[in-house]
Amino acid sequence: MNTGSDGPGGIAMADDGENSERPLGSRAPEFIKARRALHLSWQVGVFVVGLAVVVAGVIMLPLPGPGWLVIFGGMAIWATEFVWAQLVLRWTKRKVTEATQRALDPKVRRRNIILTTVGLVIVAVLVGVYVWKFGIEMPWNIKE
Repeated sequence: MNTGSDGPGGIAMADDGENSERPLGSRAPEFIKARRALHLSWQVGVFVVGLAVVVAGVIMLPLPGPGWLVIFGGMAIWATEFVWAQLVLRWTKRKVTEATQRALDPKVRRRNIILTTVGLVIVAVLVGVYVWKFGIEMPWNIKE
């Protein structure tokens, strides 16, 4: 007895959580997909909106704002319609999940804490040596 749902082409897909990703392809409503010209204009609209969001994210990279988050939001908009964007998002999600799992490993966390502590001690020693050698002069007291 198969407890899956019918996927594309009537093929039964298992709902065991192993392959819980949605099938690739357009998520436009059926009445839009049924009409070629309407579907093409829908795709153009999705592309333009996604492009505007991605461009806004790229502009935010050097400026204050959540640049990468906005870029991934634009990719998510594109992924509602384009297979290439869906594949990029799946790859990105997989890499982020792998990095998260590695970062949560106790050995890696311990190593990162040790390296950060050593780096902070080195910076503190360098700042201390600089202040001891040259002193601290407030900017408003500097005479040219």
